[in-house]
Amino acid sequence: MNATSSPQPEVQAAPAKKPVAAVKPKAKGSAQLFQNPVLERLTHTHIAGPLSIFFAVAAVSLYYSLSRGLLTGLSAFGLFLGGWLLFTLAEYLVHRYVYHIEPSTPGRAKFQYTMHGVHHEYPKDKTRLAMPPILTVFVASLLFFIFRFTFGNAGFGILAGFVFGYALYLFVHYAIHMYAPPKNFLKFWWHHHAMHHYRQEDEAFGVSTTLWDHIIGTMPSRQPKK
Repeated sequence: MNATSSPQPEVQAAPAKKPVAAVKPKAKGSAQLFQNPVLERLTHTHIAGPLSIFFAVAAVSLYYSLSRGLLTGLSAFGLFLGGWLLFTLAEYLVHRYVYHIEPSTPGRAKFQYTMHGVHHEYPKDKTRLAMPPILTVFVASLLFFIFRFTFGNAGFGILAGFVFGYALYLFVHYAIHMYAPPKNFLKFWWHHHAMHHYRQEDEAFGVSTTLWDHIIGTMPSRQPKK
């Protein structure tokens, strides 16, 4: 008995979402990320929530370590600065290599848009300029355990500087998107981030500082690339 093979259906790859570079920024509005209303609501937050949590974690971490004699004043200050510097590097790396991951598959495209692409499409959506409080508490707790068990008592100082840097980043990012550029030296931050959003999305990854853009070589030129 001869077996006959049935024709195989042609398999078409699902179209990938547009990369950040192809997303046209909208001046108003907000995207819906989830059909579930609870999940959708959790993607929005007031900036005061995460700021308060991170600043509080930094203050409590320093107070606890100093009041219990786990750190001296000088060591706490040095570790705080080290943690802050560590955050600026983390800010750069996450923004460049996680938030701007190449959307080469539908799954990666969905991840990239949910994590960051939506911000490039709706940069003025003030309720999505920071993670919701429930995620903020989780991240702060995770950072505590990482630093505490990696660095011992020194982790209190590093944690304080890291989450302080995180809070400062959130504040600067919010101000850049929600307020007009000031007429002083701070205007540089507004211009730097605007270059990333509207001209050269593959450069200018630093937000709270341009330090790592200078060191790694991703400072934007004045004219957009062709």
